[in-house]
Amino acid sequence: MTETQPRDPENKFVYSYAAPTAEERAEIESIRRSYRREAPDGMERLRLLDKAAKRPAAWCSRGLGACGIALFGGGLALVFEANALLSGSLLAAAGAAFMAAAYPVYKLLFSRGKKKYGAEILRLSEEILHEKREDGRKDG
Repeated sequence: MTETQPRDPENKFVYSYAAPTAEERAEIESIRRSYRREAPDGMERLRLLDKAAKRPAAWCSRGLGACGIALFGGGLALVFEANALLSGSLLAAAGAAFMAAAYPVYKLLFSRGKKKYGAEILRLSEEILHEKREDGRKDG
């Protein structure tokens, strides 16, 4: 058997409600917007895909180039300052090899990115260009 009456000694139902003020509601909405993931529009999606195709290639080639420069500089420093001709020359040659490998690695990784994202980029760019033609705007 359940009680339907509250346990208040005066047999009163007690209920309290507090709504957020206008300022609190605005702050809540602001915080909420910063955490909400909104779907990007066509042009933004195209930019994101383009970056996703190029970014790994660029970062890897820059990393190889920077390591190569550091090795090459260290090798030259050994040759000129420490009179370690053989070890300095080998280190500088390794640095030169890293720097020389940077561009082929970029081309390889960028071609992989184009294979992975190319079809979607082309489809999306055609869709965007087609929408612009229908709006009466010029291409490009």
